[in-house]
Amino acid sequence: MALRVLAPLLALLALLAWGATVLVNTTTRAWFERDVSLRARLVASGARDALVSRALRGDRHRLAPILQDIERDDRVLAAAACSEGMTTLARTRALPPRFACEPLAGRALAAGGDLDLSEQDGGALLHVAVVPLEHEGRTAAHLIVVHDLSFVARREGAMRRFTLGVFAVVALLASAATILVRRFTWRRWTEEIRRVLGRGRGSLLGAGSPRAFAPLVSDLRAMIAELAAEQGAALAGQWTPERLHRVLTDSLDGDSVVIVANREPYIHDRGADGAVRIRHPASGLVTALEPVMRACSGVWIAHGSGSADRDVVDRRDRVRVPPGEESYAIRRVWLSEEEERGYYYGFANEGLWPLCHLVYTRPVFRADDFRHYETVNRRFAEAVCAEVAGPDPVILVQDYHFALAPRMIRDRLPRATVIGFWHIPWPNAERLGVCPWKRELLEGMLGASIVGFHTREHCNNFLDAVDRFLEARLDRERTSVVVGGRECLVRPYPISIEWPDRWAAAAPPVEECRRAVRAELGLAPDALLGVGVDRLDYTKGIEDRLLAVERLLERFPAHRGKFTFVQLAAPSRSLIPEYRDLGVRAEALAARINARFGGPGWTPVVLRASHHEPPEVFRHLRAADVCYVSSLHDGMNLVAKEFVAARDDERGVLVLSRFTGAARELGEALLVNPYDVEEASLALAAALSMPATEQAARMRALRAQVAEFNVYRWAGRMLTDAARLRRHERLSARLQSGPRPLDETPGSGGLVAR
Repeated sequence: MALRVLAPLLALLALLAWGATVLVNTTTRAWFERDVSLRARLVASGARDALVSRALRGDRHRLAPILQDIERDDRVLAAAACSEGMTTLARTRALPPRFACEPLAGRALAAGGDLDLSEQDGGALLHVAVVPLEHEGRTAAHLIVVHDLSFVARREGAMRRFTLGVFAVVALLASAATILVRRFTWRRWTEEIRRVLGRGRGSLLGAGSPRAFAPLVSDLRAMIAELAAEQGAALAGQWTPERLHRVLTDSLDGDSVVIVANREPYIHDRGADGAVRIRHPASGLVTALEPVMRACSGVWIAHGSGSADRDVVDRRDRVRVPPGEESYAIRRVWLSEEEERGYYYGFANEGLWPLCHLVYTRPVFRADDFRHYETVNRRFAEAVCAEVAGPDPVILVQDYHFALAPRMIRDRLPRATVIGFWHIPWPNAERLGVCPWKRELLEGMLGASIVGFHTREHCNNFLDAVDRFLEARLDRERTSVVVGGRECLVRPYPISIEWPDRWAAAAPPVEECRRAVRAELGLAPDALLGVGVDRLDYTKGIEDRLLAVERLLERFPAHRGKFTFVQLAAPSRSLIPEYRDLGVRAEALAARINARFGGPGWTPVVLRASHHEPPEVFRHLRAADVCYVSSLHDGMNLVAKEFVAARDDERGVLVLSRFTGAARELGEALLVNPYDVEEASLALAAALSMPATEQAARMRALRAQVAEFNVYRWAGRMLTDAARLRRHERLSARLQSGPRPLDETPGSGGLVAR
């Protein structure tokens, strides 16, 4: 009797196992193929301008570095650039010959230039995407991106084994249940089967599950949760706070990071009524890094500049933030007025800032300022050493305020993973030669494990400067510098914002923002609104922006009385004469435009020169018809990405300066030369008259780009590269140290050391 029952049951379980394996593997492969196809098109969108310009010029030599950058992306095996007729312009070494331009020409052209296929190549499963790159309404070139899908086959194999294992366990349990038939009545046996299958009071996956099934249920739930998390990550741009934290813990053996930055993410100020209030600084660096710290936890070391900062810290000069969440700590470093004037206002912002930005402002270098700069860098390095909890911490040193700190930290913590990121442009070698302390800056930065910039151009400028001013070995292929026997990688990491953006998510609906902002300005409900958001800084092109608005009203009289431009301008560095003069000039220019074109009930330019908290900024971004970012020279500019994040209604047009790092990624914006007032005014007119369908198409593409390449991806790529470098250094150290006793304790440098 047991055999008669057992045989069909085992057959049914085998059939279910086979069906489940086929279904799961088919669905998983479809997910991953769709994912890599989308990734290939996002890569092509980000690199389109650079690829097309070089393809049209036939500049094969400069195409190669772009393809090498693409090849470094997650799971990208190779890439190639093809002409309009599918002849090879450039390719990476790993590209399989059968996936080169010429072999794919027939199929690509037959498919209209846009082709996706998955094929086996030497036992490996590869996905090939041929993406056309358009210029002025025609296909100017093609990009071939080859993804290695071998991991899919491995996951399918693992899933197959797991599924079969699950059903094998079920089969064994079923066999045991069958044997019990001889000892129990038919009725008891039937009731037990019903209970196990979930037809009775108990359920296999419910609270009444037999305890013997607990491991199986746990494994099933873990598998389902993992698959759901992976699919959700793929749909949301791959990189999430959870994934970033896993990279930190799994790849770098840490559970927190230490960030060194001049600006603190939360400033405690005391108001006129004596109450302490929290203020968010107007800083792109803070906008980008604060979500990373919430994801990774740790300590943010910064200058304590708020009037109530000292009142809220503990005896270690620490305060937990964000309020109510308290996921990380701010460690405040106190500076005297003399130190702040020399280090911050002097060397950093009167010297390095104009040196690195091509806005034709003369940099000023003073010996006393550099001495203060060196002293403050040393104090921050000492604060880092006091905060870390181990010999090999992960430390992120941010921006031009701390060029000397990486070397100082390295001297004290030789095993630390130090990532230095320069948030502003890096000048060419000739321009850097103006600085009397160029060698000290370069040597200080090369103390890092990785030096990051926003663009490949800035990386090349840095390598050229090292080649010109230091005795070091450069590896152009790896884009690294070897100095003192230690390698420092030099990499482009375009920074971004969190996705989804918490301020955008918390903002009122778009229609409510439109009504409220127009009512505050005294505008009609159907009035057109333009917005600019910046610090009062001469690199942001605020005067050029207002001149473009003036020229718009001159050339297109229909917009008079109907279009208002609001400039939110936070005061900045007011101790420096150039910044004070800019504020005066901007106020005078706005007044002149308003006097010339304004009238009863209408003010064409509204200049609000005061600090605005993020909720107020996002309210204006959601209310605007056009956002104009006119930076004359900028490393990235995150306001452009914040505008994109704010527009979940897929409306609004971004007018963006070509001289920002963001212009390399946000190709669907209207790109302009901010120095060319005629071009900029024409772009504003085009934005104000753009059909809703075109606005939606452009904004969807922009949002997909920012979602995929969010700030967690930016930080994750740096941490992943740092983990690879750390593994390489440890392996090299072990090989050089020779064999050690097998019982040597961990951490001593032997075979079992970390």
